[in-house]
Amino acid sequence: MFWRMTGLSAASPVDTILDKENFTLEELLDEDEIIQECKALNTRLINFLRDKAQVEQLLRYVVEEVPDDAEKKRSFKFPFIACEIFTCEIDVILRTLVEDEELMDLLFSFVKPDHPHSTLLSGYFSKVVICLMLRKTAPLMNYVQEHPEIVVQLVDLIGITSVMEVLIRLIGADETIYSNYADTMQWLENTDVLGMIADKFSSSDSPEVHANAAEILCAVTRCAPPSLASKICSPSFVGRLFCHALEGSRPKSVLVHSLSVCISLLDPKRLASASYQAFRSNVSHGALVTASPETVDGMLESLGNLLNLLDTSAAENVLPTTYGCLRPPLGKHRLKIVEFISVLLTVGSETAEQELISQSAIKRSIDLFFEYPYNNFLHHHVENIIVSCLEGKRTELVEHVLNECDIVGKILAADKLSSLATESNGPTVPSEGKTPSKIGNVGHMTRIANKLIQLGNSNSTIQTHLQGNSEWVEWQTDVLVRRNEVENVYHWACGRPTSLHDRGRDSDDDDFRDRDYDVAALANNLSQAFRYGIYSNDDIEETRVT
Repeated sequence: MFWRMTGLSAASPVDTILDKENFTLEELLDEDEIIQECKALNTRLINFLRDKAQVEQLLRYVVEEVPDDAEKKRSFKFPFIACEIFTCEIDVILRTLVEDEELMDLLFSFVKPDHPHSTLLSGYFSKVVICLMLRKTAPLMNYVQEHPEIVVQLVDLIGITSVMEVLIRLIGADETIYSNYADTMQWLENTDVLGMIADKFSSSDSPEVHANAAEILCAVTRCAPPSLASKICSPSFVGRLFCHALEGSRPKSVLVHSLSVCISLLDPKRLASASYQAFRSNVSHGALVTASPETVDGMLESLGNLLNLLDTSAAENVLPTTYGCLRPPLGKHRLKIVEFISVLLTVGSETAEQELISQSAIKRSIDLFFEYPYNNFLHHHVENIIVSCLEGKRTELVEHVLNECDIVGKILAADKLSSLATESNGPTVPSEGKTPSKIGNVGHMTRIANKLIQLGNSNSTIQTHLQGNSEWVEWQTDVLVRRNEVENVYHWACGRPTSLHDRGRDSDDDDFRDRDYDVAALANNLSQAFRYGIYSNDDIEETRVT
């Protein structure tokens, strides 16, 4: 075959450069095939790149800003290629780096306060450091342990997402790196890294800093080394978060992201994906952090201040919308408070449930459900609140939702009106001169109503309350039953297999596998596709081959 004939084999451009008597690193970096040759473990190339002088120059491309008048190659191509060479994970090159103090100093000079931190180079710095964490964990951690100022400098730069990712892995909140290096994390016990991160809520006004600080703390709650787990779930740390969150002069983003951390403490699986949970079950590093009863009690101390923020009567800001205007808009901070209340109800704390009842937190949340009929994020959380109360073991919660909150009466009144009220003192005001829009929470009200009926079959308190309301009985018979029939997709005559009538709505995978496709119709459609040239000749030829 022709590729066995030496006369037809083409020399690599990289080898051509290496054959020269005098060549530079820049010539190699300018060659498009250098990364491919690195991955192919080109011996001559690797022996050249492993030299300290070359590693140092590669690092300078990664961490040093270029002058404004520099060529594009120096500004963009060389830093990118240098970063890619490190992330090829060639052991001898990485060893040259981690075993030389001066080179490590050069790498981490990027995080010094007087150093410029462009987004581009921050990403390259992050990739190189994370590569070292994966392949040279012990030497890297030893270096950081000997230079504790690096942790402080990284915390100061958590507004940069790439640096935040480095910090997450550095403190052990990433299960892919430290499952076999628990001993290297012991030094974290003597640092106040969590406190430094939490204090960013107070010392910075940047929403990016607040979001990234919360992301790190949430990552710790999901996969924390033992040295940090006890700290983040302590009542003193939670009190520190609420102190920052409820400080009047602070931006609302502080409250939003502080509550995100508390929510993650109460329900650490909430933000974790299914694939993440499947992976966690196979590793031994870290544990999901759960809030102790003392921690929950500490959160409840600030509940009254949080509920004050749900009062919209004094707010003056206005948000115009397509259906009218919001006076005021709900805002992320109020939405996050309602979510926090929703999660509090799931922890099974009788003290928390009693406080939520006595301070009318549940009632206020349900009121917001009807005051903001177009905020589906709010409706989702309030529906969870109602369902948690109805499914709970405490009769007091059920009676509170049915009586004090009057959920049945509110559903009947809202469904009867069905459109936005033109004469309303609420925060949602319709546009003048236009027909009021249909309210947007009917679907959630229908699901809540169906849940009431379902639970009423096994709960005498709910059953008695519903049967004692003649308006509800009439609405259930005339409206709800018909609505459920219309919304039952398994009865739609639009080609959906009727054999799936009894299947759950969430069984998408099984649904896909069991569908009875019309093979004749599919063949006819395929024939028409070829007839009218929808597929190219190449596609047709490929089909024939297969």
